[in-house]
Amino acid sequence: MERKIYLIVVWGVLCSLASAVASPKSDIYQAYVSNNMTLWKKTIDRMNLQNPKSDELRIELLNYQYGYIGWCMGKKRHKEAESYIELGQKSLQILEKRGTYASMVQAYKSAFYGFHIGINLLKAPFIGPKSVACAQLAMKEDPQNPYGFIQYANAQFYMPSVFGGSKKSALAYYRKAELLMESDRTKGMGDWNYLSLLAMIAKTYVELKDIDRAKGYYEKILHIEPDFLWVKNELYPSVVGK
Repeated sequence: MERKIYLIVVWGVLCSLASAVASPKSDIYQAYVSNNMTLWKKTIDRMNLQNPKSDELRIELLNYQYGYIGWCMGKKRHKEAESYIELGQKSLQILEKRGTYASMVQAYKSAFYGFHIGINLLKAPFIGPKSVACAQLAMKEDPQNPYGFIQYANAQFYMPSVFGGSKKSALAYYRKAELLMESDRTKGMGDWNYLSLLAMIAKTYVELKDIDRAKGYYEKILHIEPDFLWVKNELYPSVVGK
């Protein structure tokens, strides 16, 4: 009987340790590849409750909030997106005031302007140029930061051509971000941002009617992460046979 109790206690301790070891980054990555947005939301809500918040925690949390907001926007859950935009903007104001992570701050400012446009297209003529300017400043502040290039590419991808948008230009900046991420392989390992970038490159090739290269990128993604459900079940099958 005592042995059984001992084993139960040991098992409980091991489970607790395993839970403690799990990091927000790994949780977000698993949430992304498995499309488990409940886990994503729980992770960012838990991180947001931590006080005081270091600048490092804020910039990490901003990345995960940015990803969750993007998902909310895709699902037309604008009210929920707005609540997380407000939280993210508070962190951006704090970091900008402190002068830390200057390039990343500008990249996320660019993204958040884009979110506001997505919620209300009438704002595009007024804040669209601000989104582009922030992305340009992010690239200028740190030419080795892929996130500035990603946000500038996003602006080019989603902006109508009559206003200066260009899928070809977007592709060039996405590819630059890809090279920057892959220059340090440790940065891309287990990182949802890297898989997201590769997916955007593939989608851009689809928009440019270059299906073979799109297939190649989807296959690259599945080689890295075979269980990435969005690509495995939706994106890759959509180009197979074309």
